[in-house]
Amino acid sequence: MPAISRPTRQQLAAARGGRVPDLIAPGLRLLFVGINPSLYSAAVGHHFARPGNRFWPALHAAGFTERLLAPFEEQILLEQGYGITNLVDGATARADELSPAELLAGAARLLRKIRRYRPGWVAFLGISAYRTAFGRKDGQPGQQADKLADAHVWILPSPSGLNAHYQLPELARVFTSLRRALEVRLE
Repeated sequence: MPAISRPTRQQLAAARGGRVPDLIAPGLRLLFVGINPSLYSAAVGHHFARPGNRFWPALHAAGFTERLLAPFEEQILLEQGYGITNLVDGATARADELSPAELLAGAARLLRKIRRYRPGWVAFLGISAYRTAFGRKDGQPGQQADKLADAHVWILPSPSGLNAHYQLPELARVFTSLRRALEVRLE
């Protein structure tokens, strides 16, 4: 498969507000929910594609994938029962450009997707975004007591390279906790 070519400055500017298609199917084991696409991801059309984003390395380090996948290989996740969507569809340079109203509207859209596709688990990749979107000021990384529709909810830190609070080893640890919880539920 070909590698993703770097978008130009003009392509990045044109990607503002752009979308990345959902990687979703009915009955997934786990649906990862990003905050919103980066300009880079929208420009190339793949989730977590910006260099420096640690989603793919954390996924591999936690044992979700047998090898490190590139963003353009995201379809492999569907074969394993995993999908990806976003809380807010429109791309921005930074997630903190989103308003609380956009996050609340995104939560309503996401809930409709969860009801339609019925994943077993939903994992949010952004603590603050989850708290704002769902009015859960006490949300902490890990499994949440509440469900969305019938899906179990897990919060993970954002894997963005802009999130300095969590480096790859810590991200791998919290991703591993989620993977183990999934395995326990399947037994």
